[in-house]
Amino acid sequence: MMEFIAQNMAPIMFASLIIFLLIGYPVAFSLAANGLMFFFIGVLLSPYSGGSINLAWPLLHALPDNFYGSRVMSNDTLLAIPFFTFMGIVLERSGMAEDLLDTIGQLFGPIRGGLAYAVIFVGALLAATTGVVAASVIAMGLISLPIMLRYGYDRRLASGVIAASGTLAQIIPPSLVLIVLADQLGRSVGDMYAGALIPGLVLTGLYALYILIMSIVRPASVPALPLEARTLGHGVLSLLVALLVALAISYAAYRYLAPAHGDNADILGATAGVLFIYVVAIADKRLNFNMMSRLAQQVIIVLIPPLALIFLVLGTIFLGIATPTEGGAMGSVGALIMAAAKGRLSLDVVKQALTSTTRLSSFVLFILIGARVFSLTFYGVNGHIWVEHLLTSLPGGEIGFLIGVNLLVFFLAFFLDFFELAFIIVPLLAPAADKLGIDLIWFGVLLGVNMQTSFMHPPFGFALFYLRSVAARVPYLDRITGKKIEPVTTGQIYWGAVPFVCIQVIMIGLTIAFPQMVMHYKGTVVDPGTIDYKVPEVPGLSPLAAPSADGGTVPAAPATPDLSQPPNFGDTPPAKPAAPQPDLSQPPSFN
Repeated sequence: MMEFIAQNMAPIMFASLIIFLLIGYPVAFSLAANGLMFFFIGVLLSPYSGGSINLAWPLLHALPDNFYGSRVMSNDTLLAIPFFTFMGIVLERSGMAEDLLDTIGQLFGPIRGGLAYAVIFVGALLAATTGVVAASVIAMGLISLPIMLRYGYDRRLASGVIAASGTLAQIIPPSLVLIVLADQLGRSVGDMYAGALIPGLVLTGLYALYILIMSIVRPASVPALPLEARTLGHGVLSLLVALLVALAISYAAYRYLAPAHGDNADILGATAGVLFIYVVAIADKRLNFNMMSRLAQQVIIVLIPPLALIFLVLGTIFLGIATPTEGGAMGSVGALIMAAAKGRLSLDVVKQALTSTTRLSSFVLFILIGARVFSLTFYGVNGHIWVEHLLTSLPGGEIGFLIGVNLLVFFLAFFLDFFELAFIIVPLLAPAADKLGIDLIWFGVLLGVNMQTSFMHPPFGFALFYLRSVAARVPYLDRITGKKIEPVTTGQIYWGAVPFVCIQVIMIGLTIAFPQMVMHYKGTVVDPGTIDYKVPEVPGLSPLAAPSADGGTVPAAPATPDLSQPPNFGDTPPAKPAAPQPDLSQPPSFN
């Protein structure tokens, strides 16, 4: 019995951890307690393991180095987490979400499903600026859900689109989960952001496509805004004219700056065009010039600051100007400036942001410390080899491995948070994926899309909990129409999430089928076999005659000299008589 337990310590340890988590123990303490408990058991059973357990008491001395080394306390990559968290919370307190939802809702209001499109578009913008699911879902639930219910949207669809759009913060950079995945996979955060950008945008497009289909199949479930609700009036043509003017100024600035600034001229030109139209919109609103419609003014004034912040953070990272940590720091400063410009920055807002940031960062840090304790023991009982053999022996090769891993992550996402999945599961999967030749950036983005479902499917979807906390539980009177609005039930929230979970599963399949959506982060791959090496001919060294400076020809270089003879400097010495050949059949003579 002892031999059986000792030789199967890895699967027993992993199963024990899952049981502890399902019972409800905190993740960080479950990891650390499991690691220490099985360390003691492993040391005692080591003589019975036949060499499969490599644990000894002095190995515990490695824990302080694990805690204070480059994997936890000295890890510069993880510094980006508090920066992006602080940025997102400050922006949420600044009222940016309210302004965006109101303005984009007015822009898309005249078409069926316009409010749902606005929620998806704003969810993507909030994902690219805040990166925090809770802030996005709660803000859109408080603002958009009452409006959608007021004008007759289907409750399940309204709940689902708000919860799903909030989870875009997990796959669209600067996502916190992508930072953790990059750290656990040992890859660059910048490469992970670049690889995840297109899948995030494609997923946003799939959400919008679902709303389009629903507006055709069930138009009553996604009605357009009535005329009396469009407070900003009409003015889409004015907005299009403003955009054309901005494009023209950007192109002119690019042509003017190209000789002096080269490759940077396009960015500088676009900046000039955007700044011009932004200043004009503000001046038109403040001075009542009435050059633009109210709708065009509001869209430009509300949209440009968050887009500028996105460029400040992601643009500098993608261009190689800043690291993700530096980009997060600049984003935090930009969020403070935006909040101050709106008059929403106060000491209380900063305190709340710092408190929430400290809480989340401590949560991540303690999970990471617990994961280091667990991995020390798990690697000591050759658990990584057990997992690698288990996964690489799945039928179907690489495709079978990807299907099996994604089914495992999808199932565990019913019970575990994305941080827990990233710290527990990903370090076990990465070596097997690397051995199969799978690109780890692509593998990380694929897991990120899959982990996004952990926010959406019952019974422990956090996005559903966030929406449940702000959705009406009892009937209420609408303050605009005065009508009685029925509450949103928990069942409606759960059923509304199901179609969007299916869309995310489809996105996993698309990422596997079209890996170039992610692999573009490598840029253009050059085939070494297509490189043509040409060595220029130098006059005087070429064996063929070459033109000289005066138009004549340089004589061809002489034939290769006989290096077995001494050099000849002009005088021909007399030829030496040939030395007689010795007779090797006789013994040598020394006389």
